[in-house]
Amino acid sequence: MTPEFLIAAAIKSIILILLLTGGFAYTTLYERRLQARIQVRIGPNRAGPAGILQPIADAVKLIFKEELTPPSADKLLFLLAPVITVLPALIVTAVIPWGPDVNVFGYNVTLDIANINVGILYILSVTSIAVYGITLGGWSSNNKYSTMGALRATAQMISYELVMAFSIMGPVMIAGSMNLLDIVNGQRFVWYIGFQPLAFVVFILAALAEVNRAPFDMPEAEQELTAGYHTEYSGMKFALFFMAEYIKMIAVSMLGATLFFGGFLGPGIDTYPWLGPIYMFIKIVIGLFFIIWVRATWPRLRYDRLMMLGWKVLFPIILLSVVVTGIVLLVIGG
Repeated sequence: MTPEFLIAAAIKSIILILLLTGGFAYTTLYERRLQARIQVRIGPNRAGPAGILQPIADAVKLIFKEELTPPSADKLLFLLAPVITVLPALIVTAVIPWGPDVNVFGYNVTLDIANINVGILYILSVTSIAVYGITLGGWSSNNKYSTMGALRATAQMISYELVMAFSIMGPVMIAGSMNLLDIVNGQRFVWYIGFQPLAFVVFILAALAEVNRAPFDMPEAEQELTAGYHTEYSGMKFALFFMAEYIKMIAVSMLGATLFFGGFLGPGIDTYPWLGPIYMFIKIVIGLFFIIWVRATWPRLRYDRLMMLGWKVLFPIILLSVVVTGIVLLVIGG
């Protein structure tokens, strides 16, 4: 690797991390205002014009809140758990392309950090790490409610990771590649949502369960677990858990747009490559709208029904979808 490549990768990494952390802050505002509109409320409107500075006010509040560590907790793991949870969320999007190559001051710049042949495998591998942070956070707190929330999270996330992996296989099989740029370029004429509508529905449901969003937010059920795995956390350690959740919402929206909705592709993209990030941003905002809409309108599932949905309904359906896709591709190819 040349020094120019390393410098470019470092710059793009910093930009992506800043965008994700800033996106996390304003996704919270987006959610609160959108839920308020859906539920006929006003929402935050005090900090700044129309409440635009509310995320900054929340950040300042969390920074100055007292951070408590239970005396009986495993202090090292208690400290490391939020970090282990948020890091995979930050690095998982490194392989997602934001647009075609663009010319910047005479240099050819790729709008992704790492264009690797096993991008899908990288995403599945990195997302599987996040469960360790949640599990350790609940166990290290030495609190029965936190431990129960962590156990729920472990069972739920591992179960739905399998469903999500199979839901991704359809676009991978059609594109014939695990490289996300190849998958995007394969959708120049027809988005894969047209070929894989069932896989997309399963992907969305599995993604909601994977990021612990309603109606699958059982690991942090307030009515049963007083908050779940993060009961004993406060201040910035508490904020890191929710930073991971909201960044994973953004990452899921990015992945869904890339796999099923053409990623950065759109009208005029060949003539004006700079439109790629704009199209990608619009698709991410629409994906977040759907995730927030579901939370504002659907009640939480009972835990046994949540697990039954994953293993007895979604898993057989997506397994059948993969088999049918393979047979169709074999017949067409033959």
